[in-house]
Amino acid sequence: MCPFGGRFLLGTGGPLTGRMVTHCLLVESADGLVLVDTGFGTEDVADPARLGRRFRLVSRPRLTLARTALHQIRTLGYRPEDVRHIVLTHLDLDHAGGLADFPHAEVHVLADELRAARTLATRGERDRYRPAQWAHGPKWVEHQADGESWCGFEAVGPLTGSVPEILLVPLPGHTRGHCGVAVKRGGGWLLHCGDSYFWHEELDPADPRCPPGLAAFERQVAFDDRARRNNQERLRELRRTHGGEIELFCSHDAVEFVRARGTGPVR
Repeated sequence: MCPFGGRFLLGTGGPLTGRMVTHCLLVESADGLVLVDTGFGTEDVADPARLGRRFRLVSRPRLTLARTALHQIRTLGYRPEDVRHIVLTHLDLDHAGGLADFPHAEVHVLADELRAARTLATRGERDRYRPAQWAHGPKWVEHQADGESWCGFEAVGPLTGSVPEILLVPLPGHTRGHCGVAVKRGGGWLLHCGDSYFWHEELDPADPRCPPGLAAFERQVAFDDRARRNNQERLRELRRTHGGEIELFCSHDAVEFVRARGTGPVR
């Protein structure tokens, strides 16, 4: 995405200055492929109007089939049916657009998030959710925020009994049922933080910073900004205390995306 504001909104530096990404994660598990967030889908590319005029004017997404999760997964040599599970950090339109590209997958989401997307109780929720993206009737799997403790976070639950190495970590604030997704790898973890933060320096334990325009945008789009800020502080503490064991990244920061992609596939 190439939003208005460019450098003022997103800061400077890095190979994708002025741009935002939608950082999806593909995991090979014992129960098939697991896709964390879907980004924009092929139907969004075919009909950008379903994203809404306001979103397109402000975010200016560059929609191409080659960048959809479906096409990138095929490029890796897999079939769409190989994606057995989709885990959504939340149901915002830039995270759930590709659901229809994987109709056979089970779609895991926190129950509070699915309820918010179905009821559209506030104007902000009517703007951020696009029911057309799940009009095909996904195989929803609703998760309650009532699991175990994990690294100081409560109510954390596994994806399924067959995939215990993937955990849903409730991080409400950006949306009602927003969550992070933790993936076990070797002796440590990856934590996809979704939209809990937008800028890599926000989680600096000593000197957290964010471009002013982007900080204002985060406050504006948050369903509960106090909860969002509280969870950001908890994520900073997690990096402070477990930085050697847990790699954190968010959905839209291009610096983190390039850094993660440079490490090559992690299985």
